[in-house]
Amino acid sequence: MTKSGYPYPPDEFDVAVPGGAPVGVHRAPRSGWSSAWPFLLVAVVCAAVAWGGITLLSGGDDPAEAQGGPSASASASASASASPSASPKASKSPPAEEPASGVTGDPAAADLTAPIQVLNSGAPTGSAGTAAEAIASAGFTGTITPEDDTEGLGEGYTETTVLYGADRADTAAAVAEAIGATSAIESADVTASEFAVVVILKTAVG
Repeated sequence: MTKSGYPYPPDEFDVAVPGGAPVGVHRAPRSGWSSAWPFLLVAVVCAAVAWGGITLLSGGDDPAEAQGGPSASASASASASASPSASPKASKSPPAEEPASGVTGDPAAADLTAPIQVLNSGAPTGSAGTAAEAIASAGFTGTITPEDDTEGLGEGYTETTVLYGADRADTAAAVAEAIGATSAIESADVTASEFAVVVILKTAVG
């Protein structure tokens, strides 16, 4: 560049040194944007890297889960456990009167004058009379009434059963022994009746 085309005023850099070369040359001043854009570029890159790292670590899960909130499955489980469970069905109540097999009482202490009814409830025809004779032969002297079970008192019984009123266990035991019965049960219905013992006859005697 010739001196006539040099746009800057002379200064210490234009002082000649041995060899004739100038000490330095002038440069045009740099703008503020040219100094700031590298820092802005670094900030944008760092922000992008940080956002990408957070997205990768969260794995695309529900934002509520990423922030520690309850998930949908956890909420459903909590609702299921909080809801009242179906109440179980009530068990079937036992019968009001459960027949018990066996004979209690002392036949030797029986009241031989007690009134007795013999009901044929499924035994062969004439069985009630035969049972009444067997009871009389055992020493009973009271009224013995053989009848057919027309009122169905013996329904629900599967074997010959001696029913007796309150405090008549000894008498029932003697009747059961006379006809070969193995079941005797205290009955409130017999207690309220005119008989001390009622025989439900299911099979023939003897």
